[in-house]
Amino acid sequence: MFFFLSKTFDIFLSPYTCALVLLLLAVPWRARSVRRYTRSRMFGAAGFFILLVASSGPVENALTRSLETGARSTYDKDVVYDAVILLGGIVDEEVTSRTGGPAYNENVDRLIVTHRLLRDGKAKFAIVSGAAMDPKFEEFGEARVLIRQLRDWGIDEDRLIVEDHARNTRENAVYSERIVRERGFARTLVVTSAFHVPRARECFEAVGLPVDILPVDYRAHERRWSVSDLFPRAGNLSGVTSSLREIFGRFIYRAQGYGKRPSSPP
Repeated sequence: MFFFLSKTFDIFLSPYTCALVLLLLAVPWRARSVRRYTRSRMFGAAGFFILLVASSGPVENALTRSLETGARSTYDKDVVYDAVILLGGIVDEEVTSRTGGPAYNENVDRLIVTHRLLRDGKAKFAIVSGAAMDPKFEEFGEARVLIRQLRDWGIDEDRLIVEDHARNTRENAVYSERIVRERGFARTLVVTSAFHVPRARECFEAVGLPVDILPVDYRAHERRWSVSDLFPRAGNLSGVTSSLREIFGRFIYRAQGYGKRPSSPP
């Protein structure tokens, strides 16, 4: 049930969904009184306002920056880690299955940095964590596709550990902890996107696995905004939706006990 809710609840948090509902309420489906007409105009204005704000560059950037603020790196460049844990959320399994080649999204920096750590001898092994979201694409799930990619980039297969059961960050931590414990690894490093670092850290702490974390894939910018940046863009709306999903995801994980909030700021 939690998995289903975690993958669908964000639909109702989407500014796009909220705006559509408001705009539908604004449609004059039947003859209305003056009061109802005024209410419809208010619904329409609210829907338009949400779309306008959520699709602006400064708003999208501010939300992203707020998420990345807690992305403190604890990576120690002088340490050779027993294992680097690569969290999924990178592969488009449906497109990969259709084309036969790997299809990656904007989180691909996680894969690139993990490869670099293995190539440079900064980690002995990699635990690649992530299941297929749809059982019919099992062969093209996160871990299996990413393992093949690392192998194609020259990493010895003996150094690659498949964890293909995790469907969310909580399960990434649970299943990775089991592997670490069974293998007797002492020092591990988690690689994930900067906006996702606080939730990942809390999940690993909740299962009792101490890890260092290396944030990658920073997306917030520091620049002066021009008038043109205020114009609505679909890409900004998508970014705001992703940020809201992460914000509410942190609260839900903590409420479920899946995320252990640190006692002091990171």
